[in-house]
Amino acid sequence: MRHYEIVFMVHPDQSEQVPAMIERYTSVITEDGGKVHRLEDWGRRHLAYPINKIHKAHYVLMNVECSQAAMDELTHNFRFNDAIIRDLILRRDEAVTDMSPMKAAESREDRRSGGDDRPRRSADSEDRQSASQDEEE
Repeated sequence: MRHYEIVFMVHPDQSEQVPAMIERYTSVITEDGGKVHRLEDWGRRHLAYPINKIHKAHYVLMNVECSQAAMDELTHNFRFNDAIIRDLILRRDEAVTDMSPMKAAESREDRRSGGDDRPRRSADSEDRQSASQDEEE
């Protein structure tokens, strides 16, 4: 069995159906004896350029190990599913299980912001606050 990296983009009006699509495609792979090594749902993102007058799409990344028959069935499903705008399938030499650069950057931003949506204080406001406390004493 070969290793593949699959990225497909779903029409933004159909993004509620993405979990069902992922389940369907992973079942096609696993029923044939394959494995899903990595599955990342990147969510809705802005496209670099419009495709069929669509400016956003829901992105999904999968790293799989499967047979040629399963891959043929996946490409057939991608081709005849109107909700899928584009797909890209790359053959890989080995399984990729680490986090993709997209997810890594997203998790870095979450860690940097602390994970909450509260506004952060700037260093100037902290200096002013400590200076006012020193004056009071």
